[in-house]
Amino acid sequence: MKPMRLTDANKVPQGKEWIYETKYDGFRCLLIWDGETPTLKSRNNKELTHLFPEIIQFCTTIYKRIQPYLPLTLDGELVYLRNDFQSEFPIVQTRGRMRSETNIAEHAKQFPCHYICFDLLSVKNEDLTNMPLTDRKKELLKLFTAAGISTAVQYKSKTRLQAIESFTDNELLWHKMIVHNGEGMIAKKKASTWVEDTRSKQWVKVKNWRYVHVMLTKYDKKNGFFTGAVYKEDALKEVVTFLHGLDADEVQTLQNLFLSNGQQTSRNIWQLPPSICVQIACIGFDGKHLREPRFHKFDLEMNAHKCDWNQMLRQLLPIPKSIAITHPDKPVWPEMDIQKESYLYYLQNVASLMLPFLRNRHLTVIRFPHGVPGEMFYQKNAPDYTPDFISTSRVDDINYILCNDIEALLWLGNQLALEFHIPFQTIETKKPTEIVFDLDPPSVEEFSLAVEAAIRMKLIFDKFELESFVKTSGGKGLQVYIPLPFNRYTYEDTRLFTKFVCDFLCEQEPNWFTTERLKKNRNNKLYLDYVQHQEGKTIIAPYSPRGNERGLVATPLLWNEVNSSLKPDQFPIPAVLERIKRQSDPFGDFFDAGEKQNFESVYRQLKEMLTCTAIR
Repeated sequence: MKPMRLTDANKVPQGKEWIYETKYDGFRCLLIWDGETPTLKSRNNKELTHLFPEIIQFCTTIYKRIQPYLPLTLDGELVYLRNDFQSEFPIVQTRGRMRSETNIAEHAKQFPCHYICFDLLSVKNEDLTNMPLTDRKKELLKLFTAAGISTAVQYKSKTRLQAIESFTDNELLWHKMIVHNGEGMIAKKKASTWVEDTRSKQWVKVKNWRYVHVMLTKYDKKNGFFTGAVYKEDALKEVVTFLHGLDADEVQTLQNLFLSNGQQTSRNIWQLPPSICVQIACIGFDGKHLREPRFHKFDLEMNAHKCDWNQMLRQLLPIPKSIAITHPDKPVWPEMDIQKESYLYYLQNVASLMLPFLRNRHLTVIRFPHGVPGEMFYQKNAPDYTPDFISTSRVDDINYILCNDIEALLWLGNQLALEFHIPFQTIETKKPTEIVFDLDPPSVEEFSLAVEAAIRMKLIFDKFELESFVKTSGGKGLQVYIPLPFNRYTYEDTRLFTKFVCDFLCEQEPNWFTTERLKKNRNNKLYLDYVQHQEGKTIIAPYSPRGNERGLVATPLLWNEVNSSLKPDQFPIPAVLERIKRQSDPFGDFFDAGEKQNFESVYRQLKEMLTCTAIR
């Protein structure tokens, strides 16, 4: 059984007879479920089941809920989600090439994928393919609702099987897709049936093309293809081979250019020195080559030496038009050669990791209008020129900014808000959503004290069966988190625990640790700050940069990274950008862990202990 295919279009079809969906970049896949374990089949009928164990494991957990509807067949896409509207194809492609069961399992743990379902082809052995799409969608919604499966895409959710959301407003969806740098959009006729192995004009795809400047460097006379390159660290790096998109006259012009002015380096290859720039349309970059490249246009006015790696990365991830960028070349961290445009690029890349911690929290930012080092000031109040697309929340005389989406984050970034400080609670509650211990050594040289304190804390938390998380502060210390069930415990409740832990560590190692608030009385010991954990106080957000000259980031860590090799200066912005490509987010399960956290038994034990102490 081969899936129904889509037709390419340059424009989004208009009219009430259409509905619209996000186009995700992954593996098209049928999910065939007739027993306890479903089967995943590619569009070429290749079995993928063994490659995506996280999908299969999730399905087995909901088998009893889905059993009344079996056998069934779903049509969808296997994806690795970066946000709700963007998936990353190279991650799925890497999985698809794996052969080792051990490697597959490790990759599934590091980069868990989702199956995004957009069609229901059969249920309880009843063929639905001849039904209109809207009727199939209704049946899919009923099925997923009854089985307790998500009916909208949520990239942070551990629900590995999710249904796609359909839109009737194509402009709204296109804006969301552009802002989140998605692959494109699909338009489907509401009355369309599902026809196997057919490229249908009832379903059309419109891609979100990105336009990248490259230099022409090579022509292969044997196959007719041209090669484009960019500068990376003063060396040419080939990033594209293309022919598609050129008309006959343009092909002839380029051939003549190479044959007349180029140097023949082998039987079929002619090369040109870097001089002629062209724009290539593509849908992304796989780390080596532009994906689905096609010629867009010549750009003879472009200086070839400006066609570099950083410009390519920027063009692959354009700033949304809703954000007016001022002075993109302004130095922000001069010592690190980071300009405003590079800073905004960082924010775009970490947005999906950072925003869950900013969302619906009263934000305090520190702005550095002239970069670092330089004048800085705290800002809580939304200024008069705050755009309408940014939400705010008023408390007494302060109208706080709520950084709830990527547009708000980039707008703040353009204002050179470099540090993002958040309270321990959201606007929906007065109770903390997490406990945070701030481990503050007397100086960078004593950072090992923070490592020691964090490791000892982890032992305590493990003993209590509490899941904990750790990050650098972006300065000289570490910060240890315990997520909590939402709206359950007060600051007074959590103070029992934070004081107990800090006092216990100080009793164990009085020469290393202290809870003394006055610096002059700490005697060069690490300060265990539990007083800071209260209403009205803030902590630096995960993935927020700091206003130090090296542009260090408050970076989430894996616990096995907290050892003698850890240094506070390991994580400047460039290193964090590379880090998030190599590994999954250590704070990825933070909020799920909070809801499952068994803090109640710990709280009761401490209450009983304090009651007994008071009686004595």
